[in-house]
Amino acid sequence: MTLEHRIRLPKIKAEKSPLLILLHGYGSNEDDLFSFAPELPDDAYVVSLRAPYTLMYNAYAWYAINFDADENKFSDIHQARNSREIIMRFIENFINDNPIDAEDITLMGFSQGAILSYAVALSYPEKIRRIVAMSGYLNLEIAVDDFTTTNLTNLKIFASHGIQDQVIPIAWAQKAPEILKPLGIDIVFKSYAAAHGVAPQNFYDLKDWLKETKK
Repeated sequence: MTLEHRIRLPKIKAEKSPLLILLHGYGSNEDDLFSFAPELPDDAYVVSLRAPYTLMYNAYAWYAINFDADENKFSDIHQARNSREIIMRFIENFINDNPIDAEDITLMGFSQGAILSYAVALSYPEKIRRIVAMSGYLNLEIAVDDFTTTNLTNLKIFASHGIQDQVIPIAWAQKAPEILKPLGIDIVFKSYAAAHGVAPQNFYDLKDWLKETKK
């Protein structure tokens, strides 16, 4: 299957351009993070994807979140892994159809989109160069089973989280550097006086990081 999406073409033309993929959060859509597009690198294709599972009109998810009788939350791992593969196929098809530098692919996700960004990058580190994971956490169940056997050392990650986040506790997010740094991954983690959202300083910092880690 393909995914509905929005595209901002590169403002600076080149023979091959970087690709920056935006992955929205649970219950949102492709228009959400696309509002960042004018501020993102001028040389890149910026593509915002719509998640495949419909919750209600104009609200989508990368996977279902279910509750039991005690209101414990459970992620639908099968759907999450399916979304991981759908995202990767979309990227591969987009590279084939457009003048993309296949060695300069970045994922930028918020909340559930950040969780998927981690999973896609860890599963396909030879294809994803950088990720920006905002207000999400690392769920290793969504990555391929043998991801630790691959070379992850070229992967660069900017992770950020709000200290007052009541949707995803910051303690969950803080586990990512503990797990990923020993695998040789270059990960920067920053926290902000914010709730479940992207604070202005967070956005300025991630833009600076994109410049610093430019190929």
